[in-house]
Amino acid sequence: MKHYHIPVVALLFLGSLTSVNAQKNDATAPLHLLQPDYPTHYGAPKKDSIKKVLDRVYKFLDANSASKIVNATTKAEITNYKKGNEDIMFEPGAFRLTSYEWGVTYAGMLLASKATGEKYFADYSNKRIKLIADIAENYQEKNIKDKDMLKTLHPEALDFAGALCAAFIKAKQEGLKANVDPLINNYIDFISNKQFRLQDGTLARNRPQDNTLWLDDMFMSVPALAQMGKYTGDVKYFDDAVKQVNQFSGRMFNKEKGIYMHGWVQSMEDHPQFHWGRANGWAVMTMVELLEVLPKNHPGYAGVLAQLQAHIKGLAKYQDGTGFWHQLLDRNDTYLETSATAIYTYSIARAINRGYVDKMTYAPAVLLAWNAVASKVNDKGQVEGTCVGTGMGFDPAFYYYRPINVFAAHGYGPVLLAGSEVILLLKDSQFEINDSSVQLKIEGKNNQHK
Repeated sequence: MKHYHIPVVALLFLGSLTSVNAQKNDATAPLHLLQPDYPTHYGAPKKDSIKKVLDRVYKFLDANSASKIVNATTKAEITNYKKGNEDIMFEPGAFRLTSYEWGVTYAGMLLASKATGEKYFADYSNKRIKLIADIAENYQEKNIKDKDMLKTLHPEALDFAGALCAAFIKAKQEGLKANVDPLINNYIDFISNKQFRLQDGTLARNRPQDNTLWLDDMFMSVPALAQMGKYTGDVKYFDDAVKQVNQFSGRMFNKEKGIYMHGWVQSMEDHPQFHWGRANGWAVMTMVELLEVLPKNHPGYAGVLAQLQAHIKGLAKYQDGTGFWHQLLDRNDTYLETSATAIYTYSIARAINRGYVDKMTYAPAVLLAWNAVASKVNDKGQVEGTCVGTGMGFDPAFYYYRPINVFAAHGYGPVLLAGSEVILLLKDSQFEINDSSVQLKIEGKNNQHK
């Protein structure tokens, strides 16, 4: 018998071939089906899972925002508003009932009620809006010891008028039984006649510099004007709303990037462009809200629609792989921010549902964005990762290092709006994992990988 001696080197080589052949490779396995390590859930969410997120937010807000008034001295609850002869204030709560953030929250609760069929969401808004109206109707200002309630009677800026006005009109048109018209008229009078404007009529502020445009103010004014146009039938409100969108966009929209700068100061020769996430959110939501009620035969309709489409196209370019958008949209070393992501989720989903943009193109990004937002709603129902209230800056550090906080009120309304609109999107559409990616499912088509 012959004995063959195989060198050790050869044995090692054969072993290595065996090891390579045992591994998955393109010849032995379909590598395109390997599961990626996604940081955010990948795939279409279930409607029930979205509702669970909305329910957590509802329960947290219901427990942590006032729903009644108390004696300002004894803190005893007041149940008979008709007396109106004692000093009063809202009961203690974590959030203000008369801020623009809560105008967004009221609108979010109303939409959540429509999307889920659950009355308690609408009840949240209706109860508090009626409370505000009851105070305004029954109490003299000398007896109101809540400074935020006084600001709603005498707005000092668009922040105290626009979002509340729009939400109150929506609530009234959806069946709220409360005397909100005096407040609505007060808000719209401030927007139309008292807020400072540039010579061409663009709504402006004199802070931080004279003759400053805040992108935020598109939202603090236009949806209220639009809703008032629908509520009264007076076209002057639609005209002003369209003018604001056009004149803000003409000065502040970067056509190359497809996104807006946050601030514009008339006296500046050069305008620093800081493309802050939430301000761009207010802008895109403004246009969606305006188109919702603007008559299609209005001469400004086509221009607003084109501007919305350009903005959504621009925003889509800056979505992070996690599904979020950054604090400064075009600076990926700024943090991922929740409230802006939620506003984009709502606005683009709404634009899809209303036919303003293509569903096949944008729906997968919306679903990814919602999955990202949902990951930031903790077990208590708190929204994490939201930038606190933010003024205007002309240096990067200002935006890079703005704090985040679970009590930043700006996150809650957008999350409610986003989840609700995605539920409505899922009711009318089906999605599938097609060749490993999320795709709109087309009825009667089978485009699965073969």
